[in-house]
Amino acid sequence: MQYNYKMQYVIDGHNLIPQVRGLTLSDIDDEESLIDVLVPFLRARKSRAMVFFDRAGVGQAGQRNYGLVKAFFVAAPATADDAIADYFRQLGGSARNLTLVSSDRMVQAAARAAHASVLSSQEFSSQLKSYYAQSPAESPQERELSPEEIKQWEELFNQYGSMPPDGMSP
Repeated sequence: MQYNYKMQYVIDGHNLIPQVRGLTLSDIDDEESLIDVLVPFLRARKSRAMVFFDRAGVGQAGQRNYGLVKAFFVAAPATADDAIADYFRQLGGSARNLTLVSSDRMVQAAARAAHASVLSSQEFSSQLKSYYAQSPAESPQERELSPEEIKQWEELFNQYGSMPPDGMSP
């Protein structure tokens, strides 16, 4: 399947996390949780994102690919804000096809100087919330079984008693 990407987001990850319902910076896996929230949204929008996180742990700094999300883990003393601003400065005018997601004014100024669009973390979080409120029903693999389905499965498994279905003893 080939995507024709409409938009690419550059996201200040730790700036967005507190704005997303159910996520908090105090969670050990807050970065992965944000990525898990972003992927279905991006897929539906035929978009991609680059997410910058600062305070990378020892040996954790660097870049990782999560399909539609490319994550950059920035080691101290640098910050995600610094890395994002540097990224926009390097792109210059070619950043006009990007949208920054951050409420940090310094990062917003760097994006605007490169002619990128800017969304505050609150605005983007509202888009995520709207998407998940209107998203299609969960796939069959993700939904809970009904009591009738549980009963059918139990009957299927119990019809063999303790004998394996192939008739061979364990």
